[in-house]
Amino acid sequence: MSDAAQSIANLLSPSRRALLRDAGLGFGALALASLLGEDSRGESAGGRLDAPAFLRHPPKAKRVIWLFMTGAPSQVDTWDYKPELQTRNGQPLPGADSEVGFFKTSGTCLASPFQWARHGQSGTWVSDLFPHLSRHVDDMCFIHSMHLRANNHAPAAMELMSGFNRPGMPSMGAWLDYGLGSLNRDLPSFVVMHERKPRGDDQIWSAGFLPKSHQALAIDARRGVAIENLALRPGQTFDTQRVELDLLRDINTAHAALRPTQADLAARIASFELAYRMQTAAPEAIDLSRESRLMHELYGTEDPTCKVFARQCLTARRLVERGVRFVQIFAGRGTASDGSVDDVPWDGHSDIQANHRECGLATDRPAAALLADLKARGMLDDTLVIWGGEFGRTSDSQGGKGRDHNPGGFTIWMAGGGARPGHHYGATDPFGYKAVENKVHVNDLHATLLHLLGIDHERLTYSHNGRNFRLTDVGGRVIHDLIA
Repeated sequence: MSDAAQSIANLLSPSRRALLRDAGLGFGALALASLLGEDSRGESAGGRLDAPAFLRHPPKAKRVIWLFMTGAPSQVDTWDYKPELQTRNGQPLPGADSEVGFFKTSGTCLASPFQWARHGQSGTWVSDLFPHLSRHVDDMCFIHSMHLRANNHAPAAMELMSGFNRPGMPSMGAWLDYGLGSLNRDLPSFVVMHERKPRGDDQIWSAGFLPKSHQALAIDARRGVAIENLALRPGQTFDTQRVELDLLRDINTAHAALRPTQADLAARIASFELAYRMQTAAPEAIDLSRESRLMHELYGTEDPTCKVFARQCLTARRLVERGVRFVQIFAGRGTASDGSVDDVPWDGHSDIQANHRECGLATDRPAAALLADLKARGMLDDTLVIWGGEFGRTSDSQGGKGRDHNPGGFTIWMAGGGARPGHHYGATDPFGYKAVENKVHVNDLHATLLHLLGIDHERLTYSHNGRNFRLTDVGGRVIHDLIA
């Protein structure tokens, strides 16, 4: 036992030791496994229902990869072709509202500067931003009528991920970990990857009031070490570390036994154990050198225009292949007005053509490779891939060549995991300004996603501050037209 471990051991009084022995709370005790809920199906705190209560039908999807296009791509420059907008360039936009966005807009139509063409058997219109993704439109299910309340990045991103546009609420990834648990006990169930933190930071993928054991593992592409604090300290071995962790767990478990309502104590114990198991599993999972040269070429991991997102997409495939249930990539690279890398990449306020062209190059090839790779491995059938930003952009111009924020209508697509392939649902008006047909609120999207994962969204609840909360709040409807 190390000196540090012996010092901690000396703090245990004989009566505390007796408590540990008599209560059966030592290392390996089944009571601890029950407390921690290793399969995430029986947490002792928070009022969660047993799995059969919310798992109402066989799932079509087992895992999710969410490609979050930070900054909000313009629907009328990507997937929602509007000939009327093209022909009315520079003319007044019917129904224009200068207060829709975050700044003021001109009220005059701005035609898309990109070329459009039909692709696939579905005849889907796609702009030339996506020469690679356009080959996969027959696998995609498009929602053209998304809308939400918030019109700024941080609250909109929180609303899209948690159903609420304020901090402190659990994100979808945390809800899934709470409800379904992990498919691999040696890796976290919820992983986030980003190059720069989006506006809203950790609150976008927060566990909120759920036990902190459901918090995401965040991987920052700028770090020298992909996952921090996994390496042994100098002179330490796995055996000595195991002894220290056993003692620490005994102390923490005894402390938690006297405070049964404090779920964060159990979460802290679980986090130590998961980190220990990750020391061998995680480095292998994110080691891209194990992939073939052909796979690296497919994703573009050495292409300077897309290599960061390419490595993240390839890592995402390796993670879900090993049992990680929910992977989210906050993607894209944009250039700010001063020439620096923007922290909100798709945010084309000043020049939609320059901004979106760069972001398209940064994301198109890797995202298409991910779809092709999953399909070739037979994994797309039960892996749900989602693409989209936190809102759309205005059909009228801002500053002549840019577009402002627009929560009133935008496009998200899904592929695999039971989503209806080659399908288009909902519509915006002839100018792409607002959702007008089969409108889909974020609560509806969440209800549908949970349904694909086998979950009744009204039954997956958590008791907090005297109220049962759920991902879909008090709304949400499953849109069966989106399901194959």
